[in-house]
Amino acid sequence: AAQTQQPLHIPQFGIRLLLYIQRIVEDCLSGQMVSENINDYLDKIEPQDVKKEYLTLDEVKQLAATPCDIPVLKAASLFACLTGLRISDILNLQWEDFTIAPDQGYCLRIRTQKTQTEATLPISYEAYELCGTPGTGKVFKELKRSMINYPLKSWLKKAGITKPITFHGFRHSYAVIQISLGTDIYTVSKMLTHKNVSTTQIYADLVNSKKRETANKISLK
Repeated sequence: AAQTQQPLHIPQFGIRLLLYIQRIVEDCLSGQMVSENINDYLDKIEPQDVKKEYLTLDEVKQLAATPCDIPVLKAASLFACLTGLRISDILNLQWEDFTIAPDQGYCLRIRTQKTQTEATLPISYEAYELCGTPGTGKVFKELKRSMINYPLKSWLKKAGITKPITFHGFRHSYAVIQISLGTDIYTVSKMLTHKNVSTTQIYADLVNSKKRETANKISLK
């Protein structure tokens, strides 16, 4: 019997790349640079849901209590856990981005690197303290993107954390912890600068108490 062809499963980065190529082909077609649409010959691409790894509040505290060989990596990582900022925005963060809000608390006024979204984000004094002595220019001057690879994994291992956490996982951690502590999804969405609340809904599903109650209703004991 003939085998049914299975849809391709490609990592998220590959999907974005292929969609970009498809757009180029469509532009060429519209400009009559090619006569046939090669997209018609491509297999269907099925996006895969990516499991979001995150730390619990206790695990973040555990990480905070663990010494790190690179102090700026520790400070930036904990700052990400307390603010939900992406690595691109933390690398680009300037002292000039800090401002005092009417309630006398600290705020960040930034344009996010990924989505170019203008945002005013309140931050805690604890997060502000992680930035060190106020100055000019970049806040985490010594932070390098290469640090979020092996050095980060080494620090996580030292802390006894075995989950496959990346630096972006600290953003996931911020969202999950906020929702688990009762922050409403709309506010979390704004703090993460999501353009659509449905994007934030993923985190709410991870800590859905109703699902937990449902899971515990049927017992054989």
